[in-house]
Amino acid sequence: MSSPTGPASGLPVRMPRPRQPGRHRRPEPLAAPEGAPALVLAVPGTPSAAVRGLAEEVVSIARSELPGLDARIGYAEGDDTEFPTLPAVLTRAADERTARYEQALAAGVEVKEPEGPVAVVVPLLAGPDGALLRQIRQAVMDSRVAAELTDVLGPHPLLAEALHVRLSEAGLARADRARLFTVATAGIVLASVGGEEAVQAAGITGMLLAARLAVPVMAAALDQEGSIASVADQLRSAGSQQLALAPYLIGPEIDASLVEEAAKEAGCAFAEALGAYPAIGKLALAKYTTALGIAPQQPQGAVR
Repeated sequence: MSSPTGPASGLPVRMPRPRQPGRHRRPEPLAAPEGAPALVLAVPGTPSAAVRGLAEEVVSIARSELPGLDARIGYAEGDDTEFPTLPAVLTRAADERTARYEQALAAGVEVKEPEGPVAVVVPLLAGPDGALLRQIRQAVMDSRVAAELTDVLGPHPLLAEALHVRLSEAGLARADRARLFTVATAGIVLASVGGEEAVQAAGITGMLLAARLAVPVMAAALDQEGSIASVADQLRSAGSQQLALAPYLIGPEIDASLVEEAAKEAGCAFAEALGAYPAIGKLALAKYTTALGIAPQQPQGAVR
């Protein structure tokens, strides 16, 4: 027999750890609700083994942030064999949800008929690209599946951080022991795709990057002839002689050789695309959880 203050026998009793009071208490771990829609990552561009590896790493990051998450990959230009198309992925998700419901009924389990979206589709795009978004939206419509399409991942401070890291990896910025960055260039050309709307959106992240680096950052359109070189000339005219090109791209959106060609035309070094930087997976998950109303709208990212 035990008393309110402990066991009478002297045997140890495992007591629950008290919750830390106040604003700094550790948050309760978040998990995907049972029966939650799938997160379907919509991958633009021409698929390849490298693109698949990138997409798989992004969804792996999302799964690690939200246990129990059903995360899938659909390709805007897939072939339904090696690279499943977005409509095929959505149709399969819908069929599996229906099958689970019917199996539960057959087993005599009292379950509620599924309702709401089958999936939340998150475009693997840092910024708006009208042509690619129309392609993804049409693919969702073609599937005839109830799915919610979210906005693109940016702009966001975490993308500015990712750009900064990619510049450092290219030797265009360096990190000291305190992991604070010192820029090794005098100006940054931020290369986007998607026309003027994409340039304006990239400019917002560009301001965040400029605050981190304390150097001018100007956005330009990689898919508009002469745009990168023109912006590079503007930066040089303003006194920035040593320039670097930072692709505001995740990777699959455009042929990587275009980045190298644009940098050569502008006469500057360039960094790699954002790729599967951890922030990409976290932002994709944030779009999903926001759509479902189960988490804060965006992951935190500080401007430095």
